[in-house]
Parts: sequence; structure tokens; C-alpha cells
Amino acid sequence: MPHTLTAPHDIASSAPAPRWAVTGGMVAGPLFLAVGLAQGFARDGFDFTRNAISQLALGESGWVQAVNFLLAGALLLTGAAGLRRVLRGGPGGTWGPVLVGVFAVSFWVAAAFPADAGAGFPVGAPDATVMSGHGTVHMFGGMVGYLALCAAFAVLARPLAARGLRGWAVATRLVPVVVLAGFMVSAVSVLAFTAGAGLGLLWLTAVTARLAGTPANR
Repeated sequence: MPHTLTAPHDIASSAPAPRWAVTGGMVAGPLFLAVGLAQGFARDGFDFTRNAISQLALGESGWVQAVNFLLAGALLLTGAAGLRRVLRGGPGGTWGPVLVGVFAVSFWVAAAFPADAGAGFPVGAPDATVMSGHGTVHMFGGMVGYLALCAAFAVLARPLAARGLRGWAVATRLVPVVVLAGFMVSAVSVLAFTAGAGLGLLWLTAVTARLAGTPANR
């Protein structure tokens, strides 16, 4: 009788994550960066060495980047739900998905509160950037989002190590150092900031795919 009572719980806790949820988490980063890069090369006046990708939400074609932010946030949120199923009952099963979810919401904040114009973009904008209320919220939301992502990497290194993926675990602990370094030098090099943020997105894709494809009892 005790075995009969506990069996349904065991089956539920080991159920695989929905493929669409895990796939959403893996697609979010590459898609967001691909759309951002395509716009950056196509939009007049945009310079990757001077302008942040978030500024692409400004100007007549800014709606494309706004949609890009919204879609990325939705895909990352589904990815967080997928990770919750993948990690259920194991190391990082609670805080990993929660922190990825915070990162996802930061993309919606970025869409709702656009960055400020400056550094010559959009065309006709002055070089100097005057901080506005929505620009301040945009920056704060991005800071909270990427801090959450860095914390998520620290948490997700545990299930990677538990699955025997020690090299992945070490790399996942080191990536936040690069991401944070990009943020620290953003005032000097926008390109370094973009590279650090992009690395964070792509590494989240890689970690999600690796965890989803490696059994917990390896």
C-alpha cells in the first residue's frame, strides 16, 4: 500500500519538461541577438561601437526592437518554466528558474520603458545623452535583469556539476565575470557591454540545452 501511494508522486516529479518550453528558452537568446544585429547593420546612423542595441527601439522603425524585446521576454519565461520541470526536486530547481524568470521580465521592462536617444542615434540625436525618467527605468531594469542572470548561472552550475558536467559547471561560474566586466566598462566601451550581454544570452541557451539533454541520474 505505501508503494502504491507514493508511485504517482514519483512519476509526476520525473515527467519531462514540455519540448516547446525548453525550446523557447534555447531560441530566445540567438533570435534576440540576430534581430538586433540585423537592425544595427540596416538602420541609418547606428554604430555598434557607440550605440547599445536597446536604442534600436527608438525612431520610426523602433517598433521592431520593441517587439523583439517582448518576444524574447516571453520565450525566456517559457524557458524558465521548462527549467523548473527539468530541475524539479534537484539542485537549483527553485531559484534557477525564478532568476531566469526575473531576467525574462527585464526584457518587458525594456520594451515598456525605452532607452534614451544619444550618441548620434536616431539620426539627428545629439551626441550627449540626457537621462529621462523612462531611460532611468530602462537602465535599472536591465541592471536587475542581468544581475539575476549572473545569479542564475551561479545556481545552475550546481545541477550541471551534479550531472557530472564539471567543465560546464566551471564555465557557468566564470561567464558572469565576463558579463559583469562588460557592464563595468560600458561607459568606456559600448561594444564590450554588448559583447558581455550577448555572451550571457548565448550561454543561457547552451546551459538550458545541456540540462534538458542530460539525465539527472547520470
